[in-house]
Amino acid sequence: MAAAVLRNVEVVRPAHPNDFDRKRIERALKTRKRYRYVTPHVVAVMDGYRIESPCCSRNIDPDGGIVDVALLLYDADGFVWQLFRKDHKCGVWELHSTHHRLIELLDELNADPERTFWQ
Repeated sequence: MAAAVLRNVEVVRPAHPNDFDRKRIERALKTRKRYRYVTPHVVAVMDGYRIESPCCSRNIDPDGGIVDVALLLYDADGFVWQLFRKDHKCGVWELHSTHHRLIELLDELNADPERTFWQ
């Protein structure tokens, strides 16, 4: 029986999403300043994470349904994190800021002084 030999096989896996950073984001969201009485969910998407939460303010969804809060994407070419906010009227994601470290992005998301994300 002949043995198969593989050489120079490269397995490339995307850096994001991954469970380690998803859990890190979930823990960080517990320190947010707004809507601390709801439980947001971190959903894996291609190249990052989407945060959704019940709409307790009723500003976006009068029925209090689940709404998009933020989109966190990792740009592997530029080695930066991109933070997007949702324009709920138009139904599109808008780039809010870029960060070199995930913790910097999470600090901005959690503070949210202008209610850009936690509406």
